[in-house]
Amino acid sequence: MSPESPPDPRRALLSVYDKTGIVDLARGLVDLGWDLVSSGGTASLLAGEGIPVMEVAEITQAPEMLGGRVKTLHPMVHGGILADRSDPSHVQDLQDRGITLIDLVVGNLYPFSSDPGIELIDIGGPTMVRAAAKNHAHVGVVVDPADYDGLLAELRADGSLSDATRHRLARAAFAHTAAYDAAIVGWFDGPDSGGPATDGSAEVAPDPLKPSMHLALERVQDLRYGENPHQVGARYRTVGSSGWWDSAVVHGGKAMSYLNLFDTEAAWRLVHALGDPGALAEPTAVVIKHANPCGAAIGADIAEAYVAAHECDPVSAFGGIVAVNRPVTLAMAEALSEVFTEVVVAPAYEPDALAHLQKKANLRILEAEAPTWPDLDVRGIDGGLLVQTADRLIAEPSSWQVVTDREPTADEWADLVFAWRVAARVNSNTIVLAAGLRAVGIGAGQQNRRDAGRIAAEKAAGRAAGGACASDAFFPFRDGLDAAAEAGATAVVQPGGSMRDDEVIAAANEQGMAMVFTGERHFRH
Repeated sequence: MSPESPPDPRRALLSVYDKTGIVDLARGLVDLGWDLVSSGGTASLLAGEGIPVMEVAEITQAPEMLGGRVKTLHPMVHGGILADRSDPSHVQDLQDRGITLIDLVVGNLYPFSSDPGIELIDIGGPTMVRAAAKNHAHVGVVVDPADYDGLLAELRADGSLSDATRHRLARAAFAHTAAYDAAIVGWFDGPDSGGPATDGSAEVAPDPLKPSMHLALERVQDLRYGENPHQVGARYRTVGSSGWWDSAVVHGGKAMSYLNLFDTEAAWRLVHALGDPGALAEPTAVVIKHANPCGAAIGADIAEAYVAAHECDPVSAFGGIVAVNRPVTLAMAEALSEVFTEVVVAPAYEPDALAHLQKKANLRILEAEAPTWPDLDVRGIDGGLLVQTADRLIAEPSSWQVVTDREPTADEWADLVFAWRVAARVNSNTIVLAAGLRAVGIGAGQQNRRDAGRIAAEKAAGRAAGGACASDAFFPFRDGLDAAAEAGATAVVQPGGSMRDDEVIAAANEQGMAMVFTGERHFRH
């Protein structure tokens, strides 16, 4: 045996959980003159297909032990994988111990997240994969069945794997084991790991922010560009999971950009927050622009809801994102097609409505399942991340406190709930004016609440009469309350908690307004 000259035939070690394509790969390697070594279920499968394969125990002369916990952890295996063939001392060690080189390791690990538990924490598999990836200068390693065909094609054409291929495969292997370890850490952080649940005397509340974060993400969608055309963008998905984007059906339109996804996500979440069963449950439509609602409404049918949402701010709705919580009808499609819209997302489309919308070549038409809500909100900063639990509406209307002399009427209560849910999804500072279960004026992202109220009133243009005003945080002065009254609102919802709450309550009573405190604010930056 000489450095850089592995003996023929070459040897491959195959041990996989996901057996997709493994029989064809094994047969192709044998046809190329390779010897195969395997263990457990993989060995049984190959032998059953008539493919010559050696059991690992034949090489190690050590049968599996500890119920399978130890089978490949042996110098006869790892010496063959880890030897640096350019190092004469390594080659001599192999000769002295009678160890045969292993030139290829094919392995993938049990999808731990699907059925986590101590016995599914693989030790031998990750060790083999990591060993081969470490020694990728000499050894190929494959963890993804999608790479099998390319591997065989390169071996047939060139007789060996190129340096670039081995490097690429090694990177994928380390990503595979990193994702596996991240899943295990996530299980340890959860309630079902079997860890201690108490401090010896009382239940310990789980900490939503763990001592460390281990993110395993895979790129699944390349975007047209980032926020601006000179930026590149992509969508990544947590390894082993999926979201509504993965099952969404795209019925037409251009490729999506970063902002298209960002804004569509905001629209899809808001329309479900407003109109899901358990919330208001009526046909609901929202229009989003730069991640902020510029229209939201509930209607007798989905076409009426869309038209009302668009009427809140037609100028801002130009080039916006539309989301609805009911199948799109032809009547809605006809109204939508008159407005330049980037994306429309809905749970379904009536056939004639879809055909009508598909005439708009640039309109992205998405059909999607309901979204889920993330546990954490993560943003990048220099040297790391800012992490917080996701903002959700916690206080129910039944727990809100009426602080004025007058109680809201039934219609005012409905508008208060609606306006509050919209305000919670608008960038701060925000004021939302709503009447008849439709937003009529939204002031978003202002440095002071007075300007947010002024903008909302200007956009409402008198349509807030008899409706509700929602403020995402408390009114620090009575001028905000007075502005809501001037806009025509007769009921107000706000968190409360200002040093001047008494002044604001007195102002509401002077105006004959009803006001409720929620006890929670919803800043968004």
